[in-house]
Amino acid sequence: MRLREHEDRVFLALTLLIGAVVGAVVVAFIVVTGNLGARMYPPGGSPWRRLLVPVAGSLVTGYLLSHYFPNARGSGIPQTKAALFVRGGYIRLRTVLGKFSCCSISLASGITLGREGPAVQVGAGLASVLGRRLGLSPEKVKALIPVGASAAVAAAFNTPIAGVLFSLEEIMGDLHAPVLGSVVLSSATAWMVLHLLLGDEPLFHVPPYQLVHPLEFGVYAVLGVAGGLVSTSFVKLLLGMRAWFLARPKWTQWFQPVAGGLAVGVMGWFVPQSLGIGYQYVGQALNGEMALKAMVLLLVLRLVSTTTCYASGNAGGIFGPSLFIGAMLGGAIGSVAHAVLPQYTASAGAYALVGMGTAFAGIVRVPLTSVIMIFEVTRDYSIIVPLMISNLISFFISYRLQREPIYEALCAQDGIHLPSGETRARQSAMRVERAIRRDVEPFSPQVTAAVALENLRQLGAAAWPVADGDDLIGMITAAQLEGDVDQGASNRPLAQILPATGWSAHDFPHVHADHSLDIALQRMGAMHLDVLPVVRRDNPRRLVGIVTLSDVLGAFGIERSRAAG
Repeated sequence: MRLREHEDRVFLALTLLIGAVVGAVVVAFIVVTGNLGARMYPPGGSPWRRLLVPVAGSLVTGYLLSHYFPNARGSGIPQTKAALFVRGGYIRLRTVLGKFSCCSISLASGITLGREGPAVQVGAGLASVLGRRLGLSPEKVKALIPVGASAAVAAAFNTPIAGVLFSLEEIMGDLHAPVLGSVVLSSATAWMVLHLLLGDEPLFHVPPYQLVHPLEFGVYAVLGVAGGLVSTSFVKLLLGMRAWFLARPKWTQWFQPVAGGLAVGVMGWFVPQSLGIGYQYVGQALNGEMALKAMVLLLVLRLVSTTTCYASGNAGGIFGPSLFIGAMLGGAIGSVAHAVLPQYTASAGAYALVGMGTAFAGIVRVPLTSVIMIFEVTRDYSIIVPLMISNLISFFISYRLQREPIYEALCAQDGIHLPSGETRARQSAMRVERAIRRDVEPFSPQVTAAVALENLRQLGAAAWPVADGDDLIGMITAAQLEGDVDQGASNRPLAQILPATGWSAHDFPHVHADHSLDIALQRMGAMHLDVLPVVRRDNPRRLVGIVTLSDVLGAFGIERSRAAG
């Protein structure tokens, strides 16, 4: 109770503690993964390791993820956003431990996924656990999620500014979030811990680049177009493959990751450079030390292996792979440009550098973060303008061809519907939760048309939800019931009437508790209803309550009429 009285001071101190703890944990993640990978692939090891180790690693992690850590699959960014917007900032300590251990095994075995996304979930999870253990209010625990996320990105990439921007731009969806100060503090603290433990080394060492001729802007524009197309292909392929794996029987879930391990193993048998995250090969591309054919081959292999690994349920993120794909794409285009126009273009390394940001902006959809991150990762400011141009083009093309961002799409595949960026921008203090009626009795699907019509008239409503327990089936309108009664179908049950309303099982009028009241009014007007069901974001069929036109007006202080109830 005393902590609650001084919650703001505790929150500030906790911000610094989270930054330090997350920074140390991310360092441990890097060290453990590196050392474990060195044991799995010792110098001069037999070629068979390249085939069997990824398969064995994916088999072990698949079993652990399926039986013990179901929320530790994949990147960790979708789960972090779901925790923030759906679960009140709640992430279990068990999930944090599972994410750390499974990702360490997965990445060390050569799976072509990244460590940065998982680090975000680990950081946010540690923040959530610490906040709950100290007895902070639910709102303060939610506010700690972006604090932990920014610390994780800052330590994983050695990019404190990009850590702040990513947490606000992607996790929160609001660059003006009130937790900005805390996010900055945690990011800076994690960065200092990283430097104390591992020293001051950039992720990549690159030579100084500069714009050789204004004609290069055209080549960078072409790179932006190519980046947008490749990014869209990556996202669509990943989502399509993941939908296929999710449709398989549930009992196959524990060994589905083996598909990714087998794909990596076969590729690694023939092309060893395709194993693992491959940052050393990104460094070669940035320094112009890789041949054109090699970059094209690694680009294609990485597209296939990463999408297969992620879609099949392995633990790991897409940050690192997106940088790898962008470096290979940029290096390939730069090699061609320099061969054709050697006097007017820089070496291939400059284009590989810009390509990293281009692919990151197109895949992850964080254009501002991508520009700052590439600058911090390489500490090279000389080609910031070409980077901005290429990133913007890639982002625009990716947005036009794939409207739904990858993390929101992944959550939707899991049945969790996150608020879009547009929705979050329009949210205000006046939300549906202020007008919701929770103690309502929906109609049973066995109720007849005549009985339902009489009840509707007594309620004074034009529509009412039909539910089997808490599971919403649909909305029935007075007009629909009157038509059935007039046609002599008074004894027809609602279960038979609902399919004729024209609303599919996945497209029916509804709102969520965190929607603004103006959205509720707009949907009432569009559907010509004075009642809407309020459903959960993680299960649109779970009825929370209803909101009526009179309740919305009452929330704005307008005298309520007997519109319903």
